[in-house]
Amino acid sequence: MGKEVDVSTLEAGGARDYADPPPAPLVDIDELCKWSLYRAVIAEFVATLLFLYITVATVIGYKHQTDASASGPDAACGGVGILGIAWAFGGMIFILVYCTAGISGGHINPAVTFGLFLARKVSLVRAILYMAAQSLGAICGVALVKGFQSGFYKRYGGGANEVGAGYSTGTGLAAEIIGTFVLVYTVFSATDPKRNARDSHVPVSSPEVPLQLDHVQPCCRLVLPDDHFIGSLLQSSTATN
Repeated sequence: MGKEVDVSTLEAGGARDYADPPPAPLVDIDELCKWSLYRAVIAEFVATLLFLYITVATVIGYKHQTDASASGPDAACGGVGILGIAWAFGGMIFILVYCTAGISGGHINPAVTFGLFLARKVSLVRAILYMAAQSLGAICGVALVKGFQSGFYKRYGGGANEVGAGYSTGTGLAAEIIGTFVLVYTVFSATDPKRNARDSHVPVSSPEVPLQLDHVQPCCRLVLPDDHFIGSLLQSSTATN
């Protein structure tokens, strides 16, 4: 439990029990000469690759197992179900944030990186490299799914997002906005310097499963912009070819 701080002491100029880190420089060219930056970029690339590979493969497998034409009349009872999809997304985020939090901060999401950049938690150079690595990792992760399961990938639309039956586009958009807000808000709360807890990856990861459960119906799945964009992009290239 956090330490109790007397407000009157702070108002009187007393010492705080935490220190706010200085804002990151907008452009830090010297950072390009540090190996720690490139190690963090590699961590973001690998983490996003693994995240997209596992989650997109899970969605495609679920669609195949619940496809009556492929799995028979009992298909409706097959597959991992909505809970399984939510655990695939939430569980992967939990594991990957745990593994990369000490290296890159465990962003694994352009929305998180962009939010931290606006708050001056990361520099522009780091934010650009992170988002480039995340996008490239997403491309490679979905490409692996397409390469290993090309038949299923083409049949089930590459696992690309779609608005659920009975929901409007506006509802899907609202679900995406709310879900991403909760995710980024949780990241900021978990990394607040006022927190005494060292394991900030736990609160960052914990809302992922309920978030996916809450939004998997209106949006199929959500929260990672790369997921929808890359899946749709590779599916479009498949249709073109």
